[in-house]
Amino acid sequence: MAHRVHQAREDAEFAFILRMSDVPVLAYFTGTWPKAIEPCREMDRVVEGVADDYKGRLTAVRADITRCPAATERYGITGAPSCVLLKDGEAVARGAGLMTDAAVREILDGHL
Repeated sequence: MAHRVHQAREDAEFAFILRMSDVPVLAYFTGTWPKAIEPCREMDRVVEGVADDYKGRLTAVRADITRCPAATERYGITGAPSCVLLKDGEAVARGAGLMTDAAVREILDGHL
């Protein structure tokens, strides 16, 4: 994982990243069960590219569903991968499943 995407290893770290960000946060949730691993790896590449291009305009954070259960519940995440764009901690847009680069950018462009 590139340094431009933060890794939240637990709920407290996820909450800290949200508090410290002065720009919207693109949170994407991953899973480690067999059917989720490959799509989540693909999303890693998509989000890394997007985070690079939107540098200074958003913060990107990756959170594992099992390690961040409170964040998962708060944002209504039911599967992995899933993306949620957060402004001031509130969800303003979301996408579920493996998303293309263009689909993620469409969400961002409509809300940044």
